[in-house]
Amino acid sequence: AAAREDKYSVLLPTYNERENLPLIVWLLVKYFNESGYNYEIIIIDDGSPDGTLEVAEQLQKIYGSNKILLRPREKKLGLGTAYIHGMKHASGNFVIIMDADLSHHPKFIPEFIEKQKEGDYDLVSGTRYRGNGGVYGWDLRRKLISRGANFLSQVLLRPGASDLTGSFRLYKKHVLESLVERCVSKGYVFQMEMIVRARQLNYTVGEVPISFVDRVYGESKLGGNEIVSFVKGLLTLFATT
Repeated sequence: AAAREDKYSVLLPTYNERENLPLIVWLLVKYFNESGYNYEIIIIDDGSPDGTLEVAEQLQKIYGSNKILLRPREKKLGLGTAYIHGMKHASGNFVIIMDADLSHHPKFIPEFIEKQKEGDYDLVSGTRYRGNGGVYGWDLRRKLISRGANFLSQVLLRPGASDLTGSFRLYKKHVLESLVERCVSKGYVFQMEMIVRARQLNYTVGEVPISFVDRVYGESKLGGNEIVSFVKGLLTLFATT
C-alpha cells in the first residue's frame, strides 16, 4: 500500500518543443496510467518563441491542472536552474528528469520506478551503454563524441555510473535537492556533476538500459561550442572534486 502513496513529479524543461510536447505528454500519461503510479508533469518553459507555452496550456485543459503544471520562466535560463525552479513546485516524493524532445521514451519510466524499489536506490539513471541500451539515429561523429565524453569523464572522475551525460533519471526528491544545491556547472556538464556529487555523498545509483532516440524534431542541442564547454567543464570538475 505504501508504494501507491509514492508520487512521481516529472520535470520537463522546454525550449521550442511545440511539436514534441503533445506527444511526450500523451506518452507520459499513457505509461503512468497503465502502470498505476501517481504522477504530475511540471512543464518549465523558458520563454520559447515558437508557442510551446500555448501548446502546454492546451494540454493542461485536456489532462487537467492537477496532472499538468505550468511553471514558465521569462527567458532561457538553463537546465540546472530549471530543475531547481521545477522542484520548488513538485509535490511528489520522487522526481523524474527527462528531455521533452522525445529522445527519452516514457515507456522506460515504470522500469525506473521498479528498479528504484528493488534496491531502494537514491537515484536511477537511464544508461545507453549497458545491457540492451542503445543509441538510434546518431551519426558516427555524435556517437564518438558521446562515447568520448563518457570515456573522458569515466577516466577523469571515476564516478561508477556508465552513462554520465544522460539526463533521463529518477531521484528521491530530497536527494535531488541536496545535489542541485551543490552543483555549479551549467548545461550538459550539469548532468555529470550530479552523478559525481552523488558518488561523493555516497548516494546509491541504480541503472536501467534505455534506447536513446535522437531528437525527433528540431536540431540537436549538442553543438561544437557546447562540446568545447563540456570539456572545459569536465576539467573544472576534475580540478574541484
